[in-house]
Amino acid sequence: MKSKNKKPAADYRHLKRKITLGILLLLLGSFALTALVYFLVLRGRANVWAVNILVTFFNGDYHRAESFYFEISQYKVLIMTGASLLIFVVSLPFFVSRITGYFKAINDGIDALNSPEDEIRLPQDLAAVERTLHSVHAKMIGQTAETKLLEQRKNDLIVYLAHDLKTPLASVTGYISLLLDGEDIPEELRLKYLHIVREKADRLEELIDEFFEIARYNLSDIKIRCGSINLTRLLEQLVFEFKPMLAEKNLSCRLSAGEDLRIECDADKIQRVFDNLLRNAVLYSFPDTEIFVCARELENDFEITFQNSGDTIPADKLERVFEQFYRLDSARSAKGGAGLGLAIAKRIVELHGGSITAQSENETTVFTVLLPKNQSDANEV
Repeated sequence: MKSKNKKPAADYRHLKRKITLGILLLLLGSFALTALVYFLVLRGRANVWAVNILVTFFNGDYHRAESFYFEISQYKVLIMTGASLLIFVVSLPFFVSRITGYFKAINDGIDALNSPEDEIRLPQDLAAVERTLHSVHAKMIGQTAETKLLEQRKNDLIVYLAHDLKTPLASVTGYISLLLDGEDIPEELRLKYLHIVREKADRLEELIDEFFEIARYNLSDIKIRCGSINLTRLLEQLVFEFKPMLAEKNLSCRLSAGEDLRIECDADKIQRVFDNLLRNAVLYSFPDTEIFVCARELENDFEITFQNSGDTIPADKLERVFEQFYRLDSARSAKGGAGLGLAIAKRIVELHGGSITAQSENETTVFTVLLPKNQSDANEV
């Protein structure tokens, strides 16, 4: 951090020296001008000229004028000091106007921050301020572009979800019509139709939940309340709850964890992280494959990994999977969520002082979560 501040600090010291030197030069100039007047008027041949001027004020009395001249000459130090200060005070506003010019230039530079087409240019003496304003300007442009991108993604997702709502809704309406209109539908077929209606209704509920999640989504609102939990039991319960979802694709899930791994965390929030990761693994796994969940204790952290076999995620897309409202492609959007699960998971893990990463190669994808063993150590870091 110190190295970054050396250049601006040097620039400000230069400006400080320049202002101080300017004030000193102004003061010295005032004394120099007064001394020049003294040597010209109070000494040398100019004495006679000065006395002749005073004669006019004493109605032609040369003796009184000469006496007055020599009398005031005795206070030459006081006169010179007063004259110098007077010259300094009269000249000071011209110097101050230069200083206020700096403030005006800075104000114009700040105004230019709100106008992308305006170029920020400050005097050479304010080079450090100009660099700072350029840096702020660049950040503002980046944040504006990121905000627009997030808003566009959010709008696109709403369009996708609204479109997706029509498909299950049309199915529900269609099969209900068949059930109502069909008088002699076999029991087996009727149950099949009802099962399809139930599936489509569940999908509708999921999509509506995603709408609500998008509407209320705000990472800054996430708060954690930590307590000691059994990490092993949490993962065992999670795997058990996913059995119906695993069975739909004929998947198996193998858990490898210590007998009694204890960790300080917000149990509900961490469960949501693991739920999102395991749900992703199920959604994007090849049928008839195995998902491998592993939790192991490191020196200062716990490492939890979720590994599944599925299409390899390209490197450029892998870097963005934790971004808000980002989904890999439109093909996956039909079975994926609102593009918030991994972004929320990352935020929760970071609030715990941990990290989450993703790797994908050779049709194997691994998400790795690192969580500190206790939150007191995490907060100190």
